[in-house]
Amino acid sequence: MTDQALRIDLRSLARGARGVHKALLDVETQYFGAVGGVLEHLQLVTNHPHFAWLLKLSGLMAELDERLDDEEAIEAGEAAQYRTAFEGLVGPRPAIDDDFRKRYQALLHDAPEVAIAHGVLRQALARLPQPE
Repeated sequence: MTDQALRIDLRSLARGARGVHKALLDVETQYFGAVGGVLEHLQLVTNHPHFAWLLKLSGLMAELDERLDDEEAIEAGEAAQYRTAFEGLVGPRPAIDDDFRKRYQALLHDAPEVAIAHGVLRQALARLPQPE
């Protein structure tokens, strides 16, 4: 695959990951309860232990976005590494963080919006090269 094709697929992955992240945040915010304004919500999401488990996904998304901003060519092996990393969080690969996977699986089964976003993410992951 060419750099351009890999970038298109990785941008699709980034969009899918943002969709999952938003759905998870929305559900976790509902479970948390009343939140003040936008700034208070941001503070809670970034600092409160209730949301801490989502930082793994947030960090991986930020890493991917930074890489997509870099002009250096992307190789198939690197794209496959992103596939492995995301699949290690959301499945089907073995979990790289058991707590994340447990919480993710619970919300995947309890919240339709998470299940829908997960489907979009899985489609994006399927377009990336398999790791060797």
